[in-house]
Amino acid sequence: MKVAKNNVVVMHYAVSDSEGTLIDSSYEDKPMAIIQGTGYLIPGLDDALVDRAVGDKFEVAVACADAYGERHDDYVQTVPREVLAGVEDLSLGTQLRATTDDGEQTVIVIDVQDDVITVDGNHPLSGLDLNFDVEILEVREATEEELSHGHVHAPGGCGHDH
Repeated sequence: MKVAKNNVVVMHYAVSDSEGTLIDSSYEDKPMAIIQGTGYLIPGLDDALVDRAVGDKFEVAVACADAYGERHDDYVQTVPREVLAGVEDLSLGTQLRATTDDGEQTVIVIDVQDDVITVDGNHPLSGLDLNFDVEILEVREATEEELSHGHVHAPGGCGHDH
């Protein structure tokens, strides 16, 4: 069976930046299972899966526009510490939820001073071209339940209420 929209795809992957630095890999852990074409993956990788089959091993280069997008300098903001009063952990790398003009967004603390905190709303991989090594382990039709829930279920169901 070839990968098509709404198929479950189980795969191993390794992703590195354009310098060859490994960012993440599933090869030493359990493989990733997704429903193809539902927006779970970045567009460049999602598109590269189409018409692949079990046993396929391939590499794909994904430009930042088809990955996490360009970096936006205006997504980096320095705010007075009192704006974040009540937030216990304001150390470097802390992820916070912020309300923006575009709705809820995750921001990451990138600088901490006595009176100001700098946060970055860009995805950590924005602005990067990425390279993936992929191995397709399983391809099957998604069940109606998986499609309605929007994710792959382990045998016996997903284990939570919707």
